Amino acid sequence: MKERLLYWTPRILGILAILFISIFALDAFEPGLTLGQQLAGFAIHLIPSFVLVALLIVAWRWEFIGGIVFLIIGLGFTPLIYLHNYNMNHSVWISLSIVLLITFPFIVVGLLFLLHHRLKNKNLTLS
Repeated sequence: MKERLLYWTPRILGILAILFISIFALDAFEPGLTLGQQLAGFAIHLIPSFVLVALLIVAWRWEFIGGIVFLIIGLGFTPLIYLHNYNMNHSVWISLSIVLLITFPFIVVGLLFLLHHRLKNKNLTLS
């Protein structure tokens, strides 16, 4: 039961984190633009989500690689997102909270993929 929970948790959290990131693509819909321009902007804004979905598919099959990739994504984008938000609002706490909302879920997903991979391999060697 515990292994099953540890199997599904990073996958479900990964899906939820990608859906959350996808919400930001909705800012492509602005008044004054044609429907074609809005849809093109929406598709362009969804490119990061498509990349993340592809990486989640990889992680689903190869947990070790996926865990490393999601850790790199989470840790790698943390300073960029922090600096971007700090330059906009000049608040350390707001910038940190935004970082926690955006990058922390990917760090957790990466760690959970790695943990499940390790426990699965440990159980295989003990059997």
